[in-house]
Amino acid sequence: MYEFAYYYSMKLVCGIDEAGRGPIAGPVTAAAVILPTLFPYNILDDSKALSSVKRESIFGIILEEAITYGVGWVWPSEIDTINIHHASLLAMKRAFYMLQAEPDFVMVDGKFIPDLTVRTTAVVKGDIKIREIQAASIIAKTARDRWMVRYSWFDPRYGFERHKGYPTIEHRKRCRKYGLSYIHRKSFRINVDRLSG
Repeated sequence: MYEFAYYYSMKLVCGIDEAGRGPIAGPVTAAAVILPTLFPYNILDDSKALSSVKRESIFGIILEEAITYGVGWVWPSEIDTINIHHASLLAMKRAFYMLQAEPDFVMVDGKFIPDLTVRTTAVVKGDIKIREIQAASIIAKTARDRWMVRYSWFDPRYGFERHKGYPTIEHRKRCRKYGLSYIHRKSFRINVDRLSG
């Protein structure tokens, strides 16, 4: 079923994925997770294919059942300094070093891998192929979405609780009205000048 079937022979396998490359505000977040053999793998899917309600439910199960997991954050000022590509890899590295056990093998979604101390491979479309990466994608997206909702409590001007920092028309209109907030990525092209009204 899986392209990388050989990894099941490993003792501890870690999946890593990130969330938040596309938004113009907020952190980029990554998760690393090691699942037990008896985990209910049939509940997993790419986080983008799940409703927010379903994702929240599975998120809780993963946190309860995982052998260990870590979440890494890279903040907007860091993204502006090192760019979103390097920020995504840094978030993955930070997530990995939050783990309470060292895996034998790591699989990362995408084409690029962070600099880690264990054997690591990149898996294109890993979030639809590899169960550990699917679990990591659910953790990363849910954690980031929750953070954006909570930030909206402190600064309700931009509607972060609805769009989570993605460049929707509503979000860009609010950027034009209020200017950029502390958590906007100043290095991103927000294109507020193209909006009317």
